[in-house]
Amino acid sequence: MSAHGTAEHDAAERREAARALLRHPVLTKARHGEELALVRRHAPALKKMFSAVLGYHLVVEASFARLVKDAPSTDAPPRPAQRRGGQPFAPRTYAYLALVCAGLLQTAGREQVLLGTLVEQVRADAAIAGIAMDDSLTDRRHLVQAIALLLDWGVLSETDGSVTAWGDRHEEALLEVNRTLLTHVLARPLGDVDTAEELLERGGRTAAEQARRALRRRLVENPLVRREDLTAEEQHVLSRERADLSRTLADHFGLTLEVRQEGALAYDVDGDLTDVAFPGQGTVAHVALLLVNALVDDLDGGPGATAEVDGRAVPGLLAPWAAVSDAVHLLVEQYGATFAEAFATDPEYLQAEVVTRLEELSLARRTPAGLVLHPACARYQPEPQRAPRRTPAPAAPAGGPDAAGPDAQQSLFPLQEDR
Repeated sequence: MSAHGTAEHDAAERREAARALLRHPVLTKARHGEELALVRRHAPALKKMFSAVLGYHLVVEASFARLVKDAPSTDAPPRPAQRRGGQPFAPRTYAYLALVCAGLLQTAGREQVLLGTLVEQVRADAAIAGIAMDDSLTDRRHLVQAIALLLDWGVLSETDGSVTAWGDRHEEALLEVNRTLLTHVLARPLGDVDTAEELLERGGRTAAEQARRALRRRLVENPLVRREDLTAEEQHVLSRERADLSRTLADHFGLTLEVRQEGALAYDVDGDLTDVAFPGQGTVAHVALLLVNALVDDLDGGPGATAEVDGRAVPGLLAPWAAVSDAVHLLVEQYGATFAEAFATDPEYLQAEVVTRLEELSLARRTPAGLVLHPACARYQPEPQRAPRRTPAPAAPAGGPDAAGPDAQQSLFPLQEDR
C-alpha cells in the first residue's frame, strides 16, 4: 500500500473510532472489543483531535476508553440517562446513582463487593444526606436501575447472582468493580461546585476558540441547531468559517453540514450516530411524524412564519394546544388499532410522549400557548409524485437548496439557503 493509501486508511480508522466514542462515550473490552482496539491504536491522535475540535478529554486504558464531554449548552435538547426499558431516569434514580458511586468509592481496595453490603452503605449515606430511602419495591427498582447503568457502562459486572434477582427477591449478588473506570464516571470533580451555573462554566479559552468549539459540539451532539440559540460569536463562525467547519465535521466524524436561514445540522448519511431516530419505529415515533404533517397541513403558516418563545419571535409555526389535542385524538381514532395499548387508550399520555420526542429532536418547543413547530418539520411532509423527466436534471451544488438530506429527503428547510 502506498503512503497516500496508508494515510487514507488511518484517517478512515480514526474517523470510525471517533464515531464509536460519540455513540458510546464508555467503551469496554467486554462489550466493544473491536471499537476499543481501534481507539487504542489511534489514541494519541484521537486525544489531540477531541481536545482541539470539541474540547473533550479522552481517557484510554487497557480495558476501557472514556470520552469525557463538556457540559451541554443550556438550550440543548434533553438527553436523560435511560433505564433498560427505554424510560428516562427519574430524579430519585439519579440520586441513587450518585449514592452508589459514592458507596463504591468507600469500598476502596476491594475488587469485589457484595450487593447487600453496598446497599447498606448507600442507605447509610442517604440518611446522612437527608434522603429518605426505604425497602419498598419502588425504591428497590430505582436502586436496581441505577446499578444497571453502571453494569452497562462496565463499571460493575455480575460475578455471582444478579442485581435483578436482588431487586425482586433480595437474593445476594457478588459484583466486580472496575475501580479505574469508576474514577472517570464523573466528567469533573464536584467538590468545588455549589450551583448548576458553576458546573456549566467554561474558562481558559478566548471567545473565538470557545465559539468554534461550542458550535462544533452543538452540531455533533444535537439533531438540529437553531440560529436563534446561537451567540453572536457562534453565528459569526457559522457564516464566515463555514467551509472550515464543514471540512472539520466531515474529516473527523463523517458528518455533512447543512445550513439554512433558520439554523443548521450535521447529518450522518449512514444513520448510525443518532440516539433518537426520526422517522423511527414504534407508536410514539409514528404518531410524531403523523402529527407534524397534520399540523403543518392544517395551520399552513407559510415561509417566514414566526412564533413567540420566551418573549422573542423565532422562526416557527404555533399550533395551539387545542389543535394539538384534536389532531392526536383524530390519529388515535384513525389508527389506534395499530398503537400500543397504553397509548391507544390514553390520548393525553400519547400526546405528552410525542411532544417530548419532538422536543428531543429540536423540531418543536412547548409554550403556554401551544407547540411551536420549527420550519425543519416541513422536510418530513410527503412529496407529491412527479412525472419522470425525459433527460436527467443537472446535479445540484453540494449543500444547495436541493441537496439531499438524510433518508434521501429534500434539504433541511423549505426556504432559501442563507448565504
